[in-house]
Amino acid sequence: MRTPLVSMALFLAAALFGAVGQYLYKSGADEAQGDWTTYLNPRLLGGVVCYVVVMVLFVAGFKRGGEMSVLYPIYATTFIWAALLAWLAYGVAIKPVHVLGMGCLVVGMYLMGR
Repeated sequence: MRTPLVSMALFLAAALFGAVGQYLYKSGADEAQGDWTTYLNPRLLGGVVCYVVVMVLFVAGFKRGGEMSVLYPIYATTFIWAALLAWLAYGVAIKPVHVLGMGCLVVGMYLMGR
């Protein structure tokens, strides 16, 4: 069974939403003051919304067909997108070893899809 391109695109979109969700969790946690009621800030709630969108995109992608062994490695690009967001938002360094790891993810996705 071949994985449809639309399923792969939905999982790539899920990866992007997952990375934005991680960013919102981090920035929302920075805003929280320690009392549990401060955990209901807009950024943390936005992160929750992002992960609900991820779930919906997963279901939509699976409904259109495709193999988990192809689709989940695409979702693993979340780590690449999150690193890029951390670099843009917080100035977190992306070191050569990180780039190597990202390259391994991409090569792994390619190999899994063959």
